[in-house]
Amino acid sequence: MEKIKWGILGTANICTYGTIPGMKLSESCELYAIAGRNPEKVQKFKEKYGFEVAYNSYDELLHDENIQAVYIPLPNDIHLKWVKEALKNRKHVLCEKPMALNANEATEMYATASEYGVHLMEAYAYLHSPYIASLKADIESGLIGDVDYVESAFITQGYKEDFRLHKELGGGAMYDLGCYCTTMILTLIDSEPELVKAVAEFTDLGVDNNTSGIIRFKNGARASFNVGMILGENSNSRFDRLYIHGTKGSIRSDVEYNQAGEVSYKIFTNDGVIERKISVPQNYSLEIENMSRCILYGDKLHVTPDFSIKNAELIDKVLKEIGYTE
Repeated sequence: MEKIKWGILGTANICTYGTIPGMKLSESCELYAIAGRNPEKVQKFKEKYGFEVAYNSYDELLHDENIQAVYIPLPNDIHLKWVKEALKNRKHVLCEKPMALNANEATEMYATASEYGVHLMEAYAYLHSPYIASLKADIESGLIGDVDYVESAFITQGYKEDFRLHKELGGGAMYDLGCYCTTMILTLIDSEPELVKAVAEFTDLGVDNNTSGIIRFKNGARASFNVGMILGENSNSRFDRLYIHGTKGSIRSDVEYNQAGEVSYKIFTNDGVIERKISVPQNYSLEIENMSRCILYGDKLHVTPDFSIKNAELIDKVLKEIGYTE
């Protein structure tokens, strides 16, 4: 398979355990360039992961004509600037979630991508998982009837020091974790939100530490979510939960977002219990492969612009409800 030369803007932690290992597993990806503002750290990344080129500024990387696509894992508040800079340099862009701080930013980014004729995709690796495809297939088969309620929870450890603790950097539980829950809910309920209610606990620095909400959809379905950074400081603890109720049965799962390996969930109907077991490859490799195939062969982006904007609009409503935007 032809390979796409990828560059990465930044040396974020997610690169080390998620995206770079995924890139190495992808048949269509060439780890070509890394850029960062700490020369020592950039050089370590280059040597450890086998990048061909290292840059000490993001602009230098974006002006490298050999690079076809870039991955952006920078803090949330500067996504807009660097996504647009990359697009204007005609680089295809995969930007870490949440790509935008609001729906207006998302719309602006996609308009720029269209103007310069390049692809832009928001990086929700878990959405590429065959686990999600299996859930959707079971729902669409009518096995549990019509979905009338979805519950999603994602709780992680707190932090002693992290960009997620700072409002000016786009921090907070809703941006970091809530976006998983809202994308899951929108994936499973095929309707438009018509009512959003939410409450939150805030830190002294002004970010939501713990947020809960309910959503009612135009088709009558409802959903709830709980997100928080509350399980001790830097403990690596987490709690994930998914419950899908239908008119004929339900699905229960405690699979972690982005989990790989053998995962399972249970379907409960009047006829008994069915356990699905799915073999899931590294999800980050799946999103890189999707992006590369869009560039090479014109495949469709798995996370579409319409979906990302719809999700950003939903998050906007939640943030307004909890008073984050004031």
